[in-house]
Amino acid sequence: MSDGRVMGLDVGDRTVGVAISDPTRLIAQGVTTIRRTTLPADLVALKALVAEHEVTAIVVGWPLRLDGRPGEQARKVAQVAKAIEAATQLPVERFDERLTTVAAERALRESALDGRGRRKLIDQVAASLILQGWLDRARTMAARLT
Repeated sequence: MSDGRVMGLDVGDRTVGVAISDPTRLIAQGVTTIRRTTLPADLVALKALVAEHEVTAIVVGWPLRLDGRPGEQARKVAQVAKAIEAATQLPVERFDERLTTVAAERALRESALDGRGRRKLIDQVAASLILQGWLDRARTMAARLT
């Protein structure tokens, strides 16, 4: 498995949840939520985070329908992912994000946060779940090759 931090993104129409791995790619942690304005402004914010955290790869949640087919939201995310790849010059990989928001909501509901606090963190938690799933899969695949 490669070294360096990986950024995980939960791209929505209004926000982008951002998570970052540790340098050894074992643990994902939510770091911020970007309020989307325009694609160029979103890319500037993401590039700043890439530089700040010395990110070497990016994982974008791939919003497939429950039946596994891509829908309209997947098309939108694909366009954003392509723009991120061009802007950062980093590899951008897609990772199935089905039910991550549901899992994030469940985890936050079990916390002591009120509804407003949960809403502020939901995108970061979803990004963390996406990234952690990708990290776990990458580790499993690497172990099979050895």
